[in-house]
Amino acid sequence: MPEIRAELDIGKKHHHAVVIDADGKRLLSRRVMNDEAELLQLLGDVLEISGDVLWAVDINTGIAALATGLLLDHGQPVAYLTGRAIHQASTTYRGEGKTDARDAFIIADQARIRRDVSMLRPGDDIALDLRLLTSRRLDVVHDRTRQINRLRAQLLEFFPALERALDLTKKGPVLLLTAYQTPAAIRRMGASQLETGLRNRKVKGAGALAARAVEAARAQMTALRGEELGAELVGRLAHSVAAHNTEVTELDARIEARFRQHRDAEVIRILPGMGPTLGAEFIAATGGDLTAFTGPDRLAGFAGLAPVPWDSGKVSGNLRRPRRYHRGLYLSAQVSVFFCPVSKAYYDRKRKEGKGHKQAVLALARRRVNVLWAMIRDHMPFQTAPALVMAA
Repeated sequence: MPEIRAELDIGKKHHHAVVIDADGKRLLSRRVMNDEAELLQLLGDVLEISGDVLWAVDINTGIAALATGLLLDHGQPVAYLTGRAIHQASTTYRGEGKTDARDAFIIADQARIRRDVSMLRPGDDIALDLRLLTSRRLDVVHDRTRQINRLRAQLLEFFPALERALDLTKKGPVLLLTAYQTPAAIRRMGASQLETGLRNRKVKGAGALAARAVEAARAQMTALRGEELGAELVGRLAHSVAAHNTEVTELDARIEARFRQHRDAEVIRILPGMGPTLGAEFIAATGGDLTAFTGPDRLAGFAGLAPVPWDSGKVSGNLRRPRRYHRGLYLSAQVSVFFCPVSKAYYDRKRKEGKGHKQAVLALARRRVNVLWAMIRDHMPFQTAPALVMAA
């Protein structure tokens, strides 16, 4: 066991460091800037106390990147305790106050007491790049959804017929709104010219889209108050959505290219429903190496796919779905139901057992963790063998 524990209560501008011994006695407590020089000075001071040290943090990405990166680069063991676990543990300590020093002590003390802490690993460069790319993609997708909702709301202010006629989650309708927003403008152009313009911008189904837009314009002959300004805002929002679409396309290409460079990419990708994007999210979440997990059960627990007991008093044998589960594993299982006979058979069997859709998909995702684990372990592609159906 380590002789001392050193903890960093992570902050944006500064961190608070606390060092305790095996008995929980404070040996050091001070604030350090989120700066390389001060962090290296702290590392030296802690190692002077003892070279046998276990570091602990409650944040492992973002604002903690510099601190954890320096520690790992210097060969220091770093434990990670989730913020939720620390928050719950803090209620067991004396006092109701909250300070950085108190939080840092609680994290250090929990690292001293607990034997189930997870250790941070440097991770390979591909996994790090995929984490950055997939995180950025998710942010852009969320921003695009917000902009589409604003676009719909703005269009309803002066042209509700067009809002009903267009599916703004697709490229063509968004490109249409970047140029034409009012009933009068669309009527002036006519279906033929609209179709030509959309075809020049490589929009699929340009003819049908132009016809729907003209039909909506002919259904509203009245120009409402505020139409001119509303049209300007709709145009701006449409350009913003189009820019988000372009960025998502570029990110998808970069994610797929980087994903294919990983040693397990082809094995992961061939699992039904697990394409480049979801496969990249899986590699990013696991660090690109499954050696940190002792088996598929541990991986399932990490992914939130293993049911947890929820017993009390005379109630026993009650299982509860975890609050969180890995997005990629769940979505890939849901997609696989539509075109993978093995997944469809397993899903249908769970539905016949009385499980709802979400429960059946979670059960399928849990089963697929075993399959994916074996595929990566043996480096063998997915096969729809009859024995697999029976084993399910």
